[in-house]
Amino acid sequence: MTGLILTLLSGALVGSLLALFGGGGSVLATPLLLYVVGVKDPHIAVGISALAVSVNAAINLTGHARAGRVKWPCAILFALAGLAGSIAGSSVAKVMDGQRLLLFFAIAMAAIAISMLVPKRSEGDPGVAITWPLALGLAPAGLVIGGVAGFFGIGGGFLIVPGLMMATGMTLANASASSLMAVAIFGGATASNYAASGLVDFKVAGLFIAGGMVGSFIGMRGARRLQANAPLARQIFAGLIILVAIYVAYRSVTLQ
Repeated sequence: MTGLILTLLSGALVGSLLALFGGGGSVLATPLLLYVVGVKDPHIAVGISALAVSVNAAINLTGHARAGRVKWPCAILFALAGLAGSIAGSSVAKVMDGQRLLLFFAIAMAAIAISMLVPKRSEGDPGVAITWPLALGLAPAGLVIGGVAGFFGIGGGFLIVPGLMMATGMTLANASASSLMAVAIFGGATASNYAASGLVDFKVAGLFIAGGMVGSFIGMRGARRLQANAPLARQIFAGLIILVAIYVAYRSVTLQ
């Protein structure tokens, strides 16, 4: 019973943070699964996290699609190019020593935290359309970022959003919305790869996702109240991620 409650609460926390902060909000999923929920195998924690991220992104994508913010041709090309990368990245990760994988994951957490502290430009071309030159930039970027997302079992939104903006010149709002398609596909491919090796606990994943849905609702309501102090809150959250990254790195080194 305690495990069930901790799983639901952990999922709710991740869902609320994702709603509040967007990219980077789900990076605490794997540490929570390991150190709060009690998942023993780091690979299973990564597999569950990838599945939860994929489902959450797919749900959020529908809302952005209805609002017309998704640039579908760019989003589809980027996601399909990154699909092979995510499968390759997750294939490498799942045969790596679990504690070594966590050490790399801690480094990725620190990078995500730093990216949250860097101011992002919001201007761009809201009418961007796919062209051959854009496609030649999008495909390689998708392949590389998909590989990173698959390796770490994370959505990769902190890389996908700036990648889309640099490759196409689209606005931050369009890039954030369009990135969700890639996050959903990368997470789904990674989770499927892990599940094929028996590295996804679907019972825990279901509870975690259910908690995340409730947390997302809470986070969306809190986001409106947070707008006035959003920069400070983002800095505090980035600091928390860095502290957790240090703890994950410490645990991974001491258990090797």
